[in-house]
Amino acid sequence: MIDDGPPLLTIGQLARRTGLTVRTIRYWSDEGVLHPVTRSDGGYRLYDAESVARLELIRTLRELGLGLTDVRKVLAGDADVAAVAAAHVAALDAQIRALRLNRAVLSTVAKRNSTAEEMALMNKLARLSAAERKHIIDDFMEQTFGGIDAADPEIRNRLVVMVPGLPDDPTAEQVDAWVELAELMQDPDFRAHMRRMVEFNAADRGPDVKPGSSLWFMSRLVQLAGEARERGVAPESDEAGDVLRGLLGDADLPAALERLEAAANEDVARFRDLVSRVRGVETLPRHEAEFAWVLAALRFRTAS
Repeated sequence: MIDDGPPLLTIGQLARRTGLTVRTIRYWSDEGVLHPVTRSDGGYRLYDAESVARLELIRTLRELGLGLTDVRKVLAGDADVAAVAAAHVAALDAQIRALRLNRAVLSTVAKRNSTAEEMALMNKLARLSAAERKHIIDDFMEQTFGGIDAADPEIRNRLVVMVPGLPDDPTAEQVDAWVELAELMQDPDFRAHMRRMVEFNAADRGPDVKPGSSLWFMSRLVQLAGEARERGVAPESDEAGDVLRGLLGDADLPAALERLEAAANEDVARFRDLVSRVRGVETLPRHEAEFAWVLAALRFRTAS
């Protein structure tokens, strides 16, 4: 017999009260997270109003991703809800990062119309550890600058600071850019081109040339060429020759043309764009019009 007292609920009534299925409630009872108050004469489980509140808490914890082991500890008072929640926040953050990587890789695969082999490579690059990503950067720097002590140290320093690893919590665009940047840094042709540029720089520097002169020269090129274009100076004009002399002095023009053509390479410009995207900053201007003007002026004079 059941004593008189607050009305008790069968498992079916409890299901209707909470909107959960009888099967779910029975399973949670079997797992020891929801205990019946008593049983009927027929052996059926019976629950009270507190069971409704306990069931709502169980459902909330389960919807937030807690496993039954953690739910059982919270209900028994063996675990602090805040501590359990913090642990699950960390787990969810890891899952979110993994999902972002998956989305970025799949978006890149779709955009590039990649093959299965290319997709596997992109997935591998995106999931590299921080140490593995650093190894790619360090190897690229060594292949570019190794053994060339006369190169402008400011260029190396600028590149060391500029080339980023993948952030801990990257956006899909940053992952996409990093994958392409990692591929570019490992491309033998691009490495050879960057090495050639550094060799040019080292060959042009005398013992008394101050660090940073190469960067100053590029800024000067953009300034003078930009001003000439604004004045409408044609690359083949005599005035353009004066601009070149102001920029290059008495330098050998064919050699200057070769070096500036290397600097204006599309892959070099793409490299800078990708670095900016991975860093999450605005891409630097390419100054294509200014370089094109100087190259046109040099080609006119070296062809004649």
